[in-house]
Amino acid sequence: MEAVTYTCARQNMARLMDEVVNNNEVKIITRNNNPSVVMMSLDDYNAWMESCYLLSNPVNAAHLRESLRQANEGDLINVTLDEL
Repeated sequence: MEAVTYTCARQNMARLMDEVVNNNEVKIITRNNNPSVVMMSLDDYNAWMESCYLLSNPVNAAHLRESLRQANEGDLINVTLDEL
């Protein structure tokens, strides 16, 4: 994550936006005597919000964690599209 000043961000806004979108980068924009802000792509933001939503339900979060554990351990079942 790169931090840039507000002045630098303002002067290079198009380039920063391209880096954020094309490289899935997150930029921190710092401001004198004010809180910093974060610049991220809309796609990344939407994915983040979806993850927050899915993990907000404890039962769903436990199911997702168990699924990840199984996948990481190779406990998978291969099926074809026709079998689904």
